[in-house]
Amino acid sequence: MPLKPKVIAIVGPTASGKTSLAIEIAKEFNGEVISADSRQVYRGLDIGSGKVTKEEMDGVPHHLIDIVDPDYRYSAADFLRDATTAILEITSRGKVPIIAGGTFFYLDLLRGKMQAAAVKPNLELQAELEKLSTAELIVKLQEADPKRADTVDQHNRRRLIRSLEIISVLGQVPESTVQPSDYEWLILGIDIEREILNKRIKMRLEDRLQNGLKEEVVTLLASGLDPQRLDDFGLEYRYLKRNLKMELDYDEMVLQLFAKLRQFAKRQNTWLKRDKEIIWKKFPVSIIDIQSEVEGFLE
Repeated sequence: MPLKPKVIAIVGPTASGKTSLAIEIAKEFNGEVISADSRQVYRGLDIGSGKVTKEEMDGVPHHLIDIVDPDYRYSAADFLRDATTAILEITSRGKVPIIAGGTFFYLDLLRGKMQAAAVKPNLELQAELEKLSTAELIVKLQEADPKRADTVDQHNRRRLIRSLEIISVLGQVPESTVQPSDYEWLILGIDIEREILNKRIKMRLEDRLQNGLKEEVVTLLASGLDPQRLDDFGLEYRYLKRNLKMELDYDEMVLQLFAKLRQFAKRQNTWLKRDKEIIWKKFPVSIIDIQSEVEGFLE
C-alpha cells in the first residue's frame, strides 16, 4: 500500500492563535500553510477576516488566500478541489502541508468526515434567495428539509442559501457519511480558557476597528459589491453594514458584535470538542509543546 501524504491541521476557536502556531510549525518542520478560511479566499477582505500579512508569514508560503473576487461564491467543493491540489503540490516538493483556519467544515471535508454535494451553483436561484431575510430562509429550509434545518448553522446565510440550492436539485441535503481520508492526519487543538479568549477577542476587535475595518467595508461597497454579500462574510462585515445603514449606532454595534463573536467562539468549541482525534494543548502553545507529537508523526 502506498503511504498516504501526511498533513498537519491546527484548530481552535477564533482569536486562539492558530495562524501564528501554523507559521511556527512550518518554519520548524519545512512546511507550507493552507488556509481553511471561507473569507480569506476573497480579495479585499483583509482586516475583517484577520488575513495574515506578508510580514506575519515570515517567508512561509501560504495557499488559498486572495484567490477570488468577493462577488464570486466560493463553495465547499471549490475548497476541496483547491486544497487537494495544494496538498499534492506541497508534498511533491518534499514539504509538509499545514492547514489552519476557522472554517472547520472545510477541514472535515478534507478528512472525509463530510461530503460536498455535487450540485452546480444556480446564480438565478441565489439571487432570488438573497432577497429573503435570514429568518425567511430558515423557515423555507424548515419546510423543505427539516433535518437539514436542525443541523445547519442558522446564523450563516451562505450555508442556508446553499442548502436550499442543493434541495432544489436533489430534494434534500444528503446526509454525510464518514469516508476513508486520502491523507494521514495530525490534528492539534489550542485549548484556551474562556476568560482569556474573551479578552483576546475584545482586543482583536478593537484593533480591527482602529485600523480601518469600517473603511474596508466602505471600499467594498464603493466597488459595487452587493450589500447583501456582506452578511455572507461574517459577523464583522454584517455589523459594520448595519452601522453604515444607521440601524445601529457605533457603540451599540461594538457591544453587539463583541457579544456575537463570543457566542461564535463558543459554537466553534462545541463543534471541535466532539472530535476525539484532536490532540489538545493548553494556550499559549509553543513549538516545544508540540515538538514530540510533530516529530513522531513525521517519522
